[in-house]
Amino acid sequence: MNNLWGNSLSSFWSIWIIVITLGTIVFCWWILFANRRTDKEPTAEGEVETTGHSADGIDEYDNPLPRWWFMLFVGTIIFSVGYLLLYPGLGNFQGVLGWSQENQWEEEVAYAQEQYAPIFAKYSEVPVPELAQDGEAMRVAERIYLNNCAVCHGSNAQGGYGFPNLTDDAWLYGGEPENIITTLNNGRNGLMPAWQQLGEANLQNVTNYVLSLSGEEHDADSASQGAAIFASACAACHGPEGKGNQGIGGPDLTDDVWLYRQPGQDTYAAVLETLRNGRNGHMPAQAAYIGEDKVHLVAAYVYSLSN
Repeated sequence: MNNLWGNSLSSFWSIWIIVITLGTIVFCWWILFANRRTDKEPTAEGEVETTGHSADGIDEYDNPLPRWWFMLFVGTIIFSVGYLLLYPGLGNFQGVLGWSQENQWEEEVAYAQEQYAPIFAKYSEVPVPELAQDGEAMRVAERIYLNNCAVCHGSNAQGGYGFPNLTDDAWLYGGEPENIITTLNNGRNGLMPAWQQLGEANLQNVTNYVLSLSGEEHDADSASQGAAIFASACAACHGPEGKGNQGIGGPDLTDDVWLYRQPGQDTYAAVLETLRNGRNGHMPAQAAYIGEDKVHLVAAYVYSLSN
């Protein structure tokens, strides 16, 4: 039903646009010629016809347009008709040239691919650590990063609330070249379950224990009670010592790096909120958008930021 409704609307609006557009052109043509008078001559007494408008004793004459001005209007109307014949503009009519913005975009992409694909292919053969030392390659990689990654990780790559900082050495899934390439190629999905079932008192105890792991200010008695709960509920992902698990993206809780702490937010409140409500992060796969050769180049750029 939606398709049928959409098609009927498309046909209706196509006809509507054609009628309005052509009607406007015809109206402009009519009003231009209907008001064109070349017989306006002074009377025997030397009087000339005016529009009836007067200001400060000055009358507005009702003279015809200068010929060059009149022809300029005629030329714009002829141009508009010619344009609408050649290019899209009349509803679903695509114009005799068959031009479309999609076709032009595809042609430009194909041209760019032909020109630059060999360059990216050459870069892809260079190991990431070596490529990261190539200044020219990194300038190219930076532009790719800014176009595709900066919206989440920032133009300075220092991340933000819920988006990892790429300039430090705190890696959820590992900072080795192969890990970075895997992340970019396949994306990542991170899930921290909510632990409301533990009860508020136990959540506060675990929060204090987590803070103790990174040397943050905490309540020692509460932390000692939270240690056992952490061992049974959290150690599977974060490790028995809280140092994380890069195989599954479990964060290191001992490095004082907090992905979900708002600027200026108290660390205790941030950790408690994470435990109470859980977290859900998604890093989209980039290979489908930019290709594996560019992924290799961006991986080298990301690697260079923290090395």
